[in-house]
Amino acid sequence: QVQLVESGGGLVQAGGSLRLSCAASGRTFSRDAMGWFRQAPGKEREFVAAISWTGGSTYYADSVKGRFTISRDNAKNTVYLQMNSLKPEDTAVYYCAADSTLIPIRAMKPRYWGRGTQVAVSS
Repeated sequence: QVQLVESGGGLVQAGGSLRLSCAASGRTFSRDAMGWFRQAPGKEREFVAAISWTGGSTYYADSVKGRFTISRDNAKNTVYLQMNSLKPEDTAVYYCAADSTLIPIRAMKPRYWGRGTQVAVSS
């Protein structure tokens, strides 16, 4: 059974940092592209960041460029999202996702989803 389990969410003050982790199991994700999405209350889910299986290509939403960094450790089947200079508008449930290529991730239709981790940023 394929599983993506996010962790690292929490409550932080504006300007602070958090690092999210997504541990994958049930499949060899080392060859998969992976991504992060988020959904704020009352809003649609949106793309945050994506990374190729080699880690050589990364993509970011304009709203997080320069503040968030996506990375991966294929030996640990884990992808990370380092979030710096957090703003109240970053408050959302953050979801990890995976698929065989970046195309479905960037189209917001990845095959595999995690259950999400809550991030709350206070002003």
